[in-house]
Amino acid sequence: MSKMHKKHTNYSKKIVMIGFGAIGQAILPLLIRHINISPQQLTILTKKHDGEEKAKEYGVNFEIVNITKENYQSILSSKLSEGDFLLNLSVDISSADLIKFCQQENILYVDTCNEPWAGGYVDSSLPPSSRSNYAMREALLSLREPGENENKSTALVTHGANPGLVSHFVKQALMNIAEDNGLTIEKPKTQREWAQLADTLSIKVIHIAERDTQLCEVPKRSDEFVNTWSVEGFVAELLQPAELGWGTHERHWPHDGEHHESGPKCAIYLNRPGAATRVRTWTPLSGPFHAFLITHTESVAIADYLTLKENDAVSYRPTVHFAYHPCEDAVLSLNEFAGREWQQQAQQRIMFDEILDGMDELGVLLMGNQKGAYWFGSQLTIQDTRTLVPYNNATSLQVAIGALAGMLWVIENPRSGIVEPDEIDHEFIMNIAKPYLGKVSGYYTDWTPLNDREKLFPENIDKSDPWQFLNMRVN
Repeated sequence: MSKMHKKHTNYSKKIVMIGFGAIGQAILPLLIRHINISPQQLTILTKKHDGEEKAKEYGVNFEIVNITKENYQSILSSKLSEGDFLLNLSVDISSADLIKFCQQENILYVDTCNEPWAGGYVDSSLPPSSRSNYAMREALLSLREPGENENKSTALVTHGANPGLVSHFVKQALMNIAEDNGLTIEKPKTQREWAQLADTLSIKVIHIAERDTQLCEVPKRSDEFVNTWSVEGFVAELLQPAELGWGTHERHWPHDGEHHESGPKCAIYLNRPGAATRVRTWTPLSGPFHAFLITHTESVAIADYLTLKENDAVSYRPTVHFAYHPCEDAVLSLNEFAGREWQQQAQQRIMFDEILDGMDELGVLLMGNQKGAYWFGSQLTIQDTRTLVPYNNATSLQVAIGALAGMLWVIENPRSGIVEPDEIDHEFIMNIAKPYLGKVSGYYTDWTPLNDREKLFPENIDKSDPWQFLNMRVN
């Protein structure tokens, strides 16, 4: 049997999926293909009729229900029992509250994003720090009970593509760079060993560098937001403060930068939304380009995971952030959104069948090593996507296979408590995901954010160290 149709595990309990948008519809055929379950074991809870015909095609239970802060416990209690699995692919439903419920009831859990209740991302009554991914991550991790986390049912949080797969890309990239530098090492086993490896390799900056080139035969219309994944999810991220893990090599404090007052203080935020913050980055096929610095949990989590401390003082940490260029129709949508003073367009559209060409080039760009910057990741075309699995575009498949791989890890490790992607075995995840990621490879480049800048725009740069955030940022 090929890897594309292998049943990776048997599962005798129920699976409840909350949300059935682009990612829910994308993962459904993968669940049926790779987990030995009957359709009757799977229930979809969603507030919209989108995808109902696809659910019926697979014979799974499909229910329209609006889950709120007031009713989530009663609804889930009627659907889930001890040992069952909750796959959370929703927006506007608190991940932390769902996890608390699942751990109380010994239910397994995976999500792709750490969500608040509706309005939490843009609540103007809260200071920017309180509605950051940093703050939401701290609140979620505070649910870990000291000394008891590993005795709780497993909740693997933020495990899609990014956040999710990219944490495993970072580990594989570090191993590849070490080998290319002639270092003979065993695979690190602990957080400290991974951080030491990154420090040894002089990794100063890590971008989650993504360029989506998928093209649509139906052009974006006026008053319409077009994207290759959830419009609601993307708009929420766009309006949050831009966030980045803050490295120990940084010498120039951003004029609009702010510290957090509690927690590990591994990240900072800017007093402007990600939609209005651009950075320079690089991917193999697109080369250099300007991207949006969109807040994402992995920017905080990877920076925290790769932190070295000596006697409680931080001795090493890389700068980490998401550098995202969505598809061209999404960029046009974003520009219109900004021009409307951040009032969302009346119409939304996610591109699937009308995509003509293109790929999602998603990877991690590690900078600072003597061999040059190194990008490692997935180059998945729409053509390859359509041969691999139905109901997907390149973007949704990268997320869906990350979520599925996370579910399989949780089933194999059911008593691990609350865990983040960085804390689990990257090889397990890569072995599951790789067949669905198109071309997975690494590339070195001599690109830096200072290339040709000294001649064209010599002001406001630090020529002594190209990897300063000052040089990355587009003013």
